[in-house]
Amino acid sequence: MRTSETGEKLSVNDVRIVGRLGAKVSTKCLPSGDEITVFSIVIDRPSREVRGSTQIDTIACITTKAQLAGRLHGWEPGRWIEAEGVLRRRFWRAGGGLGSAMEVDVRRMKLV
Repeated sequence: MRTSETGEKLSVNDVRIVGRLGAKVSTKCLPSGDEITVFSIVIDRPSREVRGSTQIDTIACITTKAQLAGRLHGWEPGRWIEAEGVLRRRFWRAGGGLGSAMEVDVRRMKLV
């Protein structure tokens, strides 16, 4: 647990994922004009956690860092990667309502 200098508890939002790069890497332009690179990391579930036919989890990820985006576009799907970042909820207008998704905002990444 992290604490401040005065001993107050601090929130922690750290994510580390090791898995395989998903099949699709794409770039999206947001209404704000910002560009994000959208991709997924496929994680195998431990055998004791497999229920039914679902043996993997696909984790939605984004990055705003051009250097990481360039690397991602050069890597083949299925390559093992390690990513570190923070969990974010992104909102957008969808039809007449509001859509949202939880995704990992990746800050650091490497092949493993």
